[in-house]
Amino acid sequence: MKLWQKTTNVDQLVENFTVGRDREFDEQMAAFDVLGSLAHTQMLESVGLLPKEDLSVIQQELKKIYADIQSGNFKIEAEVEDIHSQVELLLTRRIGEAGKKIHSGRSRNDQVLVDLKLYFRHELQEVVESVQTLFNLLISLSEKHKAVLLPGYTHLQIAMPSSFGLWFGAYAESLIDDLELVLAAYHITNKNPLGSAAGYGSSFPLNRTLTTKLLGFEDLNYNVVYAQMGRGKTERVIAQALSSIAATLAKMAMDQCMYLSQNFAFVSYPENLTTGSSIMPHKKNPDVWEIMRGRCNRLQALPTDVAMMTTNLPSGYHRELQLLKELLFPAFADIKNCLHMATFMLEHIEVKNNILDDPKYAYLFSVEVVNQMVLDGMPFRDAYKHVGLAIEKGEFNPDKTVNHTHEGSIGNLCNGQITNNMVKMIAQFPFDKVDNAVKDLVK
Repeated sequence: MKLWQKTTNVDQLVENFTVGRDREFDEQMAAFDVLGSLAHTQMLESVGLLPKEDLSVIQQELKKIYADIQSGNFKIEAEVEDIHSQVELLLTRRIGEAGKKIHSGRSRNDQVLVDLKLYFRHELQEVVESVQTLFNLLISLSEKHKAVLLPGYTHLQIAMPSSFGLWFGAYAESLIDDLELVLAAYHITNKNPLGSAAGYGSSFPLNRTLTTKLLGFEDLNYNVVYAQMGRGKTERVIAQALSSIAATLAKMAMDQCMYLSQNFAFVSYPENLTTGSSIMPHKKNPDVWEIMRGRCNRLQALPTDVAMMTTNLPSGYHRELQLLKELLFPAFADIKNCLHMATFMLEHIEVKNNILDDPKYAYLFSVEVVNQMVLDGMPFRDAYKHVGLAIEKGEFNPDKTVNHTHEGSIGNLCNGQITNNMVKMIAQFPFDKVDNAVKDLVK
């Protein structure tokens, strides 16, 4: 069944090539397609395009389909083109002619758009919640291990003292900045395209403000041409947001791969969270972090993939936009999986104490000694030269006391302030409003 089909059947080769993986991804949008139809049919009744008695039976059956989807008892039939066709087919089978009325005032273009927006909005919320879980763990670990010193590196050379408090806290704060991009993506996503039809509006007296309210959207995509132009742009902004989180996780994963190696040996994990070698019995490989690094590096290419799919397309709908699902849908699964696994692994991390007792880390304290000389009255450049000469002569024997007190340093992590910034960030997402709108639609 195809919503657009009249009498001619499409060649099967063309059918297979153009439909591609659409049914697979459409099943992930099934619940959101029903939500869109619940709002759209309420609006149709309010403007006189649907009798009250039809609305009642349509709404009742749509809610049954929604419940089937939620319980896993829903499938797009093999001969049905997409989720929109499947829902309309089920309605028509079950309630007769009234089921054929739900497409009035809609094109499949804006129906796809609203499904995608609702799906993306839901997925972004799950990403934010996963980021928040990882953030809370990182802050907790930062506090727990704030007194455990760690070598800091520049150019992969021993540089200055750091700490596990700083290391965990750095990635926590990085996630806040990542959510700045997610928030921007959420705002762009959370606008209603429904009513733009094929991109040029409708001669029906639609009430787009009503569907905006019913679906919990923040606002409308007002201009109907821009509503359609937003497809591809929305995905590009989302891709940037996901790639930012991925960049944070990839760097964390690289650190963990190094820290777990025998040459560093700063951390360890229970043996059942690492893998071994078929011939080297001593191996404990950080496969989780390596796979995470690879997946997150791939996710960092996502904005380019989306851009190449949409570059130089004129306004209006074009079929290759369908292929964006193949990029974005697996990307959401990957980033959520990586966030979950990062949290799982760090829940079991064991950090090594007294790392800096090793003599090879003595030079970490060169700046500490220089700074103390300055505090004692020596000009900085003279102090720098004095310590440098002592190092060259092999006479450097530092005091290993670390006295860092300024904001954000080893002795003053500012985790409370960082946590407050995360709380303020999360508060900007209107998740409660959206959740309540969805509950009202399906109750």
